[in-house]
Amino acid sequence: MAVDRSRYGLSMSALGAVVVAVAAFLPWYRVSSIAHAAGAHSLAARALTVFSSHQALPDMRILLLVLAGLAILDTLVPLVRTEGPVPGGAGGSVALLGVVAALCALYRIVDPPAPAGDALALSLLAGPWLALLGALAMLLGGVWPSRVGSGTRSEARMRGAWPGVHG
Repeated sequence: MAVDRSRYGLSMSALGAVVVAVAAFLPWYRVSSIAHAAGAHSLAARALTVFSSHQALPDMRILLLVLAGLAILDTLVPLVRTEGPVPGGAGGSVALLGVVAALCALYRIVDPPAPAGDALALSLLAGPWLALLGALAMLLGGVWPSRVGSGTRSEARMRGAWPGVHG
């Protein structure tokens, strides 16, 4: 029984890798100043600036771009092949690359860089969430179920499944 790989999983992984690469250039954090309102018991926050992943985490950005580039190569090279089905082992490492990218994004969501003072606060923007989403798409595409055998065998089995039922 020949095992060949579904092209949908590889396409999903490639798309997820592109999303991770784009997310590396988006803003990841917003820095706000927290000031006590005069005469009130509430806090007022005022946005000061935003940080991209390059400003806050230069090494993480490079790591995410390398992971995305490797995943794109691992998925697109088998997809470009025009002769025959995609081999069963094609894109096998993309699931591992997706796990590493997801762990990097989760780490920066759970443990953002600390602001310089007590009067400053960081809030998450779209960058880390998109990186996590793209990494999960890479992972899911990497573990996408392969097709086993050819479709003609299962079609022949289905034709013989109901021999006495016809209208």
